[in-house]
Amino acid sequence: MTQRALDSSGEHTPGPPRPAMIDAGAELDPVHPVDLPPSGHRATGLTTAEVAERVARGEVNDVPVRSSRSLTEIVRANVFTRFNLIIGVLWVIMLFVAPIQDSLFGFVIVANTGIGIIQEWRAKRTLDSLAVIGEAKPTVRRDGSPVEVSTHEIVLGDVIELGPGDKVVVDGTVAEADSLEVDESLLTGEADPVLKRPGDPVMSGSFVVAGGGAFTATKVGREAYAAQLAEEASRFTLVHSELRSGISTILKYVTWMMVPTAIGLIISQLVVKDNNFKDSVARTVGGIVPMIPEGLVLLTSVAFAIGVVRLGRKQCLVQELPAIEGLARVDVVCLDKTGTLTEGGMDITEVRPLNGSDEAYVHQVLRSLGSSDPRPNASLQAIIDAYPAGGDGKAAWAVTEAMPFSSARKYSGATFTEADGTSSAWLLGAPDVLLPEGDPTLDEIDHLNQQGLRVLLLARVPSGELDAPDAAEGDVPTALVVLEQRLRPDAAETLKYFAQQNVATKVISGDNAVSVGAVAGKLGLAGAENTLDARRMPTDPDEMATAMEQNAVFGRVTPQQKRDMVAALQSRGHTVAMTGDGVNDVLALKDADIGVSMGSGSEATRAVAQIVLLNNSFATLPSVVAEGRRVIGNITRVATLFLTKTVYSVLLAILVVCSQVEYPFLPRHLTLLATLTIGVPAFFLALAPNKERAQPHFVRRVMRYAIPSGVIAAAATFTTYLLARHHYSGPGALEAETSAATLTLFLVAMWVLAIIARPYTWWRIGLVAAMGLGFLIVLVVPWLQEFFALKLVGTTMPWAAVGIAVAAAAALEFSWRLVGRRFGA
Repeated sequence: MTQRALDSSGEHTPGPPRPAMIDAGAELDPVHPVDLPPSGHRATGLTTAEVAERVARGEVNDVPVRSSRSLTEIVRANVFTRFNLIIGVLWVIMLFVAPIQDSLFGFVIVANTGIGIIQEWRAKRTLDSLAVIGEAKPTVRRDGSPVEVSTHEIVLGDVIELGPGDKVVVDGTVAEADSLEVDESLLTGEADPVLKRPGDPVMSGSFVVAGGGAFTATKVGREAYAAQLAEEASRFTLVHSELRSGISTILKYVTWMMVPTAIGLIISQLVVKDNNFKDSVARTVGGIVPMIPEGLVLLTSVAFAIGVVRLGRKQCLVQELPAIEGLARVDVVCLDKTGTLTEGGMDITEVRPLNGSDEAYVHQVLRSLGSSDPRPNASLQAIIDAYPAGGDGKAAWAVTEAMPFSSARKYSGATFTEADGTSSAWLLGAPDVLLPEGDPTLDEIDHLNQQGLRVLLLARVPSGELDAPDAAEGDVPTALVVLEQRLRPDAAETLKYFAQQNVATKVISGDNAVSVGAVAGKLGLAGAENTLDARRMPTDPDEMATAMEQNAVFGRVTPQQKRDMVAALQSRGHTVAMTGDGVNDVLALKDADIGVSMGSGSEATRAVAQIVLLNNSFATLPSVVAEGRRVIGNITRVATLFLTKTVYSVLLAILVVCSQVEYPFLPRHLTLLATLTIGVPAFFLALAPNKERAQPHFVRRVMRYAIPSGVIAAAATFTTYLLARHHYSGPGALEAETSAATLTLFLVAMWVLAIIARPYTWWRIGLVAAMGLGFLIVLVVPWLQEFFALKLVGTTMPWAAVGIAVAAAAALEFSWRLVGRRFGA
């Protein structure tokens, strides 16, 4: 896996506010004086005694890392809600004025809240444990030896080692630098990596993009610049999603409808009718309670929480819960080839000397290049494995200058003093970068690329500054190093899954486009033959978007281009997921709708990604997509159930107020109906498999079904109630009227449930049938009849109630099909 560079910055929304611009060259002001090693000397770090002394003084990086809400916050968020307050007050009133069966709704709320707390607490434990697994541990020098410690164990004055992809975790001053390049764009907005030398400051929140070195910590804990930013960014988030914001919008409108309706109902039942006080209070509460879709918020939290637990079992860390929802809406996935489609390691299949070069001499150059970089990337590691120092009894030459690989340059290099004392300088990198266009060697390389092989060019260059812009001018091609990449065994199946789900896949790589296309073709990627060299990519955003939609494979992509590609796709209305594992992926990951990082990727990518695949398996991604679709699709279904109840409850209350009649139901009746037609079915439907891609406009999609359903249910129920009032008379008439109205409302609500349960499976049919059987048992078992005050009197009115319900069911079918045709399913 090549190390790649980060080269631009960008805002990330939602997230913590961006800090003020910083002068990267400003002097750091340590809390306590820290002894820095003399320039050019290796820093040995602190001793164990010095570390203990600093810990005792509180000079430790003790910023709490919070990956989730605390248990206290979970309890508070689930208990102290607006609707729980309303229901709690009504519950207390009912405990004083009515039998216990009219207070059942309060116990249901207690049970629901308890379930919500337990599920979210389980999710918190999963999230916290996975966060510990995925936490990067910086290497510090203690007692002269490098050791890995947790970020919060770093103390003032620690010497922390840096390599490509490492994040600077605290503020400090560079102690050692070996071509050390640091990207500070996430803090300063400066796009270009900054070359750091001993004595230069480094800031927490920046990333190493090339080279290596070490720095001495001068500010730790909350004194470090990015500490507050990092703490805020790592906090549990649950609200930045269309689903949750949509539910909040719905609840706001429900509150506006509920308050005046409830006031009118109270006046109607207590003043106008002048009924028995306790009975009036009970029926008033019975009208108010079902207006509240209290279970909808709970069920959403539970669905998200269970999603986190399910994905946690598959070693997938969801750093922000709405990411589950976001990936379900994705229609384009941008993949990096290395580490995603291919495994990190590579193997040398051939070394072809050029221009009459001696093969043994070429092997010696490669052996020496392998020894020149203490942090080799995957390509150089393959060379080290094939030509180890000391292999064939030959030692590597002495290194006088080394330049690590950078994706901005596309090559690395080194200068050696050879065995005979002569000096030579070499570059190793992308042939199409090091060779001029039209060079005949490129035809040979193109043939190898078409086979899916990766080719590096070894070129000798005149001695000079290796990192000069014109370092490759006058180079002499010496050999081609042919590498074979290891394909991930699960990549083909994963690409096939996305194709079946109508999710477009774009492979974006810094490697040669033809080579990447060949690899993608081996894995069965549709459109793999449509490749584009990003150096020929149009810069106009609209033209770039067209090129992105027309092609599937892109090579020689720079870090800034990756970001521009994501923006171009988003400009066409696409929801984009980006996977990556290198530092050059960071900005694209931040700008994508969903960023997915491999667990073995750089700390930089893990820090900005919403989802981290801790098992490094790209094959986990379909599970995340499926989980998101399950959550969103099912919550949309059950939200229609909850809001249908709210609509018919509000309308029934309005009809009662306008007609000046007793409210037909006691709380026990609506508790029974809500349990059988909403509560129990919604729980099972919310956790069922669902492979439909999530659709936008959640509020509109839910309300366009809930409103007509609620209107039909209210009209049918009130019609039955009015007929029953004319049919029955004398003592017990109100109970008989209530029973008939309850029967109609139950049958209509059951039909809504039956529609939402489609497409039918054996368990969905069983669920609907079980709910119907439950209501039938209540109607025929004497003590349940008495408990719920439900007893059908005679045959005329009950059969009339059934007939009205059948007519309402036909109206429901017609209205749902009409909405589906006019607005889409």
